[in-house]
Amino acid sequence: MSIFTPTNQIRLTNVAVVRMKKGGKRFEIACYKNKVLSWRNNVEKDLDEVLQTNSIFTNVSKGQVAKKEDLIKCFKTEDQTEICKEILAKGELQVSEKERHAQLESMFKDIATIVSDKCVNPETKRPYPVSIIEKSMKEMHFSVKPSKSTKQQVCVKSH
Repeated sequence: MSIFTPTNQIRLTNVAVVRMKKGGKRFEIACYKNKVLSWRNNVEKDLDEVLQTNSIFTNVSKGQVAKKEDLIKCFKTEDQTEICKEILAKGELQVSEKERHAQLESMFKDIATIVSDKCVNPETKRPYPVSIIEKSMKEMHFSVKPSKSTKQQVCVKSH
């Protein structure tokens, strides 16, 4: 007795979804997480290294591929490579909650470190420890803005 295994399903792992709305329709492409940013920073040049598949989806997680008519109507071409490049350039990268939290936590620590480097305790003439700065930032409910760099968020006046 053999076990039936579906062969028509594409299993995508380690997926980063880049989503874009155009012409009232949603288009998504499946990419490798770490390669999207490399592509946007012109570090990665090979599109095949970035994309998991050349298909353009309306919903990656459900495996629903976009219709050719929709692609032609919205992108004025059916060249999947060109459409993928446009979505990569202009689309928004979906980030998981854990990744977002880790990024914010990392930025919080960076900001505390920069503040610590720039501030000196007037009584001891020594820098404040990073842990004290972090504790103070938490007490004052400092919120990290992911759209701004850590240096922009450090607002220390020097005397």
